[in-house]
Amino acid sequence: MSRNDALRAARLKAGWRSAEAAAAGLQAHGQRLLDDPHFTVSSRTWRRWEGARPGWPSEETALVLHDALGRWPEDLGFTAPPGWIRPEHHEETRMQTAHLLDVTAAALVPGPLAPQQVDPALVDYFQAQLEGHYRADMLLGPHDLIGTLGPQYQLIDKLTRSATGETRRGLLRVGAAYAALVGWLYQDAGDLSAAAFWRGVTQEIALRARDPHLVGYAMVNSAQVRTDLGDGAGVVDLCEAALDDDRVVPKIRVMAMQQQAHGASLLRDRAAVDRLIDDADRLLPRVDDDLPWGNACRRTPGYLEVQRATCYGRLGLGEEASDLWTQVLAAVPGTARRDRGVYMARHATAAATARQPEQAVEIAREVATIAVETGSARMRRELTTLERAMRPWQDASVGRDLAEALAPVTEGS
Repeated sequence: MSRNDALRAARLKAGWRSAEAAAAGLQAHGQRLLDDPHFTVSSRTWRRWEGARPGWPSEETALVLHDALGRWPEDLGFTAPPGWIRPEHHEETRMQTAHLLDVTAAALVPGPLAPQQVDPALVDYFQAQLEGHYRADMLLGPHDLIGTLGPQYQLIDKLTRSATGETRRGLLRVGAAYAALVGWLYQDAGDLSAAAFWRGVTQEIALRARDPHLVGYAMVNSAQVRTDLGDGAGVVDLCEAALDDDRVVPKIRVMAMQQQAHGASLLRDRAAVDRLIDDADRLLPRVDDDLPWGNACRRTPGYLEVQRATCYGRLGLGEEASDLWTQVLAAVPGTARRDRGVYMARHATAAATARQPEQAVEIAREVATIAVETGSARMRRELTTLERAMRPWQDASVGRDLAEALAPVTEGS
């Protein structure tokens, strides 16, 4: 067969009389469906699709084709890559999502519960476990840990209902830290609704514990979700509220300042980004508390430069962001595999923005492997951002190289 008759027939059925009309129609449809004004389809790409070797479209383009024409790419003459599974057939993913929702119910156990004796040593026990969970988060994907932490939080909540005095206050404080970590894991898994729910649980427990440091920490956690939602004003509101309390320790102030910088980048305010991160950098040497949570600012190499590079990338400052990522990644250990993968994906996008597509593809090859291993939805979102940044080269050989590099991710989606 010298042409893709299946796609041609679908085009004519849709009323698109030419490749130019089809490309324009699919592009408009995709921009509406994805709410992405940068989604593009060229007439040259459409002609290639109707040729003898149409290749395989990106994941989001496959969704647009299906929504516009009512058929998946393999039914439109495209050659499906090995392992391709239609989205509606992802039963395993559906079951995982149902499981995660079940775990969310761990925060809503009805009572009253039978009273029991609560030894104060249990507070230290749960705090010691928490540090191990933080380390495991650096090494594992979110799905493996959520199933462990949800029931542990449920136990803490149960003990809190029987405890009294300082033991109860201690369990509330450690319970807030567990809830915050569960919220982070959901956020990394791409479930922002569940993440927001657990951030709300964190806020409630922090208020019950009457701990100003925890209340500030909880607000910064909520600001992280607002950042992923693209709500710059909401991020700034929450961080300013956390900074309004002069009682909070320097660690909380550093966390709030860097998160507010993300809000400023969403609002396109570079001057505020630099001012906030510079202020946080001057405060960082004063972080010396022994609180068991929120230690990323001390534990993460180049913590504040990671935030600056991320903000620069969001602002479209490709060259400056790329230079920063090169410095940051030189200090990130290979054991921090999930974080390293996220940083590398952002570095690749910065390289593409700086019009260095070959470098972007080279970086993306390693990121794809890490994304598959960790199951981090955050990393996959960063790779989607990279694909958008690489659209100017989508019909060039380097664009095909990117599609090949990301195949392990797109085939497993």
